[in-house]
Amino acid sequence: MSLRFELDPAIGPELRDGLLALWADVSNAGGAVGFVPPVTAEEIRPELVKHFAAMAEGRTRLLVGYDEEGAVAATAFLTYNTHRLMRHWIWAYTVMVHPKHQGKGYGRDLMAAVEEAARGFDGIELIRLTCRGGTGVDRFYASCGYKDGGRVPGAIRVEPGDDRDDITMYLPLY
Repeated sequence: MSLRFELDPAIGPELRDGLLALWADVSNAGGAVGFVPPVTAEEIRPELVKHFAAMAEGRTRLLVGYDEEGAVAATAFLTYNTHRLMRHWIWAYTVMVHPKHQGKGYGRDLMAAVEEAARGFDGIELIRLTCRGGTGVDRFYASCGYKDGGRVPGAIRVEPGDDRDDITMYLPLY
């Protein structure tokens, strides 16, 4: 089975709750998506609302992967740059695959869907993302064609005494 991807789905209570559950489950499984465990959906809700506000303003687009049961299984938020000198690339934020689906190739499917979506955006030539060092996810992105664009050592403080690199990666679309 593979995921079914949808770009810019209609936001309703079921999708909102699915996104919150996914984000909490990924975070609580140790995923580097802006929180550290333990975290609840209610603690994540304000961040999701910020993403929804950016979507309403046309600055961000949502890509959702649904599993065979129709549940939210993967996401990526694709954010345009507003700076006039950087409008030719987008950010990929909050890239997640549910822990129960990891190891099935869905991460690669998600990154391929991100690339396909970005290729359909007018004037976009590059995708950028950041990831937390020490997780190995930078190797995953590299295997998907992303290049290391640099890192800031110790820029992410997971907890006192546990500082991680903030790694920027990019994928040229030309």
